Amino acid sequence: MEMINLTPALQEHDQLRADIYALLGNLLRSAPSAETLEWLSTLTPDNDDSGSMADAWSALALTANYATEASIADEYQDLFIGVGRGELMPFGCWYLTGSLMEKPLVQLRNDLTQLGYVRQPDVYEPEDHIAALCEVMSLMILNHHGYSQQHTFWQRHIAPWARKFFSDLQHAKRAVFYSPIGLLGEHFVQKEADYFQQLSPAELTTVSASHNKNSG
Repeated sequence: MEMINLTPALQEHDQLRADIYALLGNLLRSAPSAETLEWLSTLTPDNDDSGSMADAWSALALTANYATEASIADEYQDLFIGVGRGELMPFGCWYLTGSLMEKPLVQLRNDLTQLGYVRQPDVYEPEDHIAALCEVMSLMILNHHGYSQQHTFWQRHIAPWARKFFSDLQHAKRAVFYSPIGLLGEHFVQKEADYFQQLSPAELTTVSASHNKNSG
């Protein structure tokens, strides 16, 4: 006998949102592999992409086509790690308070606990790393958390600072491959803001039934 899958399929738009969050999380978590670079070089904008998003996809594909795994590894090191610290600090607390490990991280950890997400034992960065936040948003969409929970998490932990971070990434002195990633991230954050704004009040106050069942 076959097991019947009662989990509703994601709408195409939500699957795309989850995929973009996952891609950003992957690229910001560590330097991409040669296989990832090869895949990125084949990307083409969708027909329904706005001009800004289409430009970002095209720029990312072009840059990936000419980049090397070694050069991007060096770039990632300079941007985010450095000696002591990198050119950029990809942490929410840093952008919101000017310091690390401050009150916004406490709120984030509380919210992650409520959502049922825990940091993996092989991850050492604080949970307010931009890659981690993108990964959480992707998981929330894939796990059918309702728009209400997605919007609340996004408003608390991404909206207040992510666009500024992605803008800084575009214009960082050491950014070459990561500059179009900053462009993609900035426009995607704005696209998410527009998307949440156009949802009805009912959609923004309804919690996913499947999540209610899993968290009970």
